Amino acid sequence: MTDAFSLYAARPSGLHRLNPLTTLALVGFCLVAGLALPGPWGPYAVFLLVLLLAAWGQVLPDLLRDALKIALPFAVSVFLIQGLFWTGGTPVVGLGPLSLKREGLLFAAQSTGHILAVVGSFLLLSLTTRPDALMRTLDQRGLPKALTYVVLATIQIAPRFQAKANTILDAQRSRGLETEGGVRQRVRALLPLVVPLILGSLIDIEERAMSLEARGFSRTGEKTSLLVLPDSAAQRIARWLLLVGMVAVVAAALTLGSR
Repeated sequence: MTDAFSLYAARPSGLHRLNPLTTLALVGFCLVAGLALPGPWGPYAVFLLVLLLAAWGQVLPDLLRDALKIALPFAVSVFLIQGLFWTGGTPVVGLGPLSLKREGLLFAAQSTGHILAVVGSFLLLSLTTRPDALMRTLDQRGLPKALTYVVLATIQIAPRFQAKANTILDAQRSRGLETEGGVRQRVRALLPLVVPLILGSLIDIEERAMSLEARGFSRTGEKTSLLVLPDSAAQRIARWLLLVGMVAVVAAALTLGSR
């Protein structure tokens, strides 16, 4: 599937051949474990698992690039703010009148690990799962069509906005709009970009709604599809084991947190 409005990267890997529900269960386990595991280094272990799965899916460079692009600004800010302004912490490095606190650095490391685990999990799902296949398998399992569409639209919203923004940017440049230069010049160029983006997105929503209705989205009854999704008993067992693993991780986190 080649879709400009999706992060999906087609690869001949075992992860891509899994049923979308199995991939969703894997990502769900990583997401729950990344948020629930105690200590500052638990989320990094989960992120390492995400990287191993990305390597299996042959999307490791793409996932690493996008995850670091998202998490790096957050990591720099949280390390500086929490490290320098943590109240009553243990100083480890002096920086003039301020100092980096050990407790603040540990909290910043844990927060950054949570962000990496969450972002990495969502990127893994987006890069290795076809949106239409995910929507189809959720529909086959009896989920409401409106809910499956919300899941699909959530996965596609960032790529769609990026593609539309690039198209508008190229069009405005061809009309002589200066988008490069200092901060003042960039701010002046922002309005001619934002207004068409918002209006175009509203028109796109209406067009998608009409397209869905033309394809019988709200029609009741069983529907057929040309898309055949592979599944097996082993994958169904693996999904149940992953679900049990999520419950176990949450229970262990609650037990350790209460001590």
